[in-house]
Amino acid sequence: MRLVGPADEVGVARKVLEELYGTLRAGDPVSARDVRQAVRMVTQQPDVDLQSVYEDVLSDVGSRQRITAKNLRQRRYIDLIRTQDIVFSIGPAGTGKTYLAMALAIAALNRHEVSRVVLTRPAVEAGEKLGFLPGTMAEKVNPYLRPLYDALNDMMPMDKTARLIERGVIEVAPLGFMRGRTLNDSFVILDEAQNTTSEQMKMFLTRLGFDSKAVITGDMTQIDLPKEKRSGLVEAVGILEGVDGIGFMRFTEEDVVRHPLVQSIIRAYDRLERNRSTPSHSPRTADVGQAAGAEASEE
Repeated sequence: MRLVGPADEVGVARKVLEELYGTLRAGDPVSARDVRQAVRMVTQQPDVDLQSVYEDVLSDVGSRQRITAKNLRQRRYIDLIRTQDIVFSIGPAGTGKTYLAMALAIAALNRHEVSRVVLTRPAVEAGEKLGFLPGTMAEKVNPYLRPLYDALNDMMPMDKTARLIERGVIEVAPLGFMRGRTLNDSFVILDEAQNTTSEQMKMFLTRLGFDSKAVITGDMTQIDLPKEKRSGLVEAVGILEGVDGIGFMRFTEEDVVRHPLVQSIIRAYDRLERNRSTPSHSPRTADVGQAAGAEASEE
């Protein structure tokens, strides 16, 4: 292959090709999306080692699926979870916040670094009160927890997942069930944390016991709480940033690893929110300003 162009761009293209050929030689597939992400990573950080970025998170635990970082922030996120006891992961949907945390939790469980994985999220009611829904409490909250089950089944055979849940090795429960507990020797993930109240967030953070790790994920633009309620995630970030042992990872729409249109959709909604927050001027004020400008130019 012959590369023609400015030296810096040729250098990027050559590095991307060499690194991706190495991925193929290792027996791993490369998609068009992988090429785009590789170009972006090498452009942002020319000395990046793509092979280390693409390290299989579950390679040492016999997972049926290869799970890797898709960009530099995801790679830093993985490293942060491995080195910090509490990590806050903030950003839009589709950036891998919860999925990667769950993969690392399963890896830690299989390496016997923890004895239990706890997955939780707040059950925020939207229009219907849980008490009026049919079924047991478990059946009522199950739809809120379905995304966590789906991710688990992505990483392990469904029968193995069911056995681990039945034995209590993996626990998927609404946040309210965490009250009064102490979680020792556990990997705990709080998903959709933007919908926790201040009291719930404090309760969750103080559940952490010895030899445990916690990852808190959320999107501050998707808060479903009543307007008079302050998000526990927003408050916790303001209070805890800078505390030793607590890490923070912030993702942007550029880190979305879903369909390329998702990035465009997020940007469009961000523009709408910015426009709504910009003070508007009444037509009468604008007319007066324009008239004043016209008089000044005539003079």
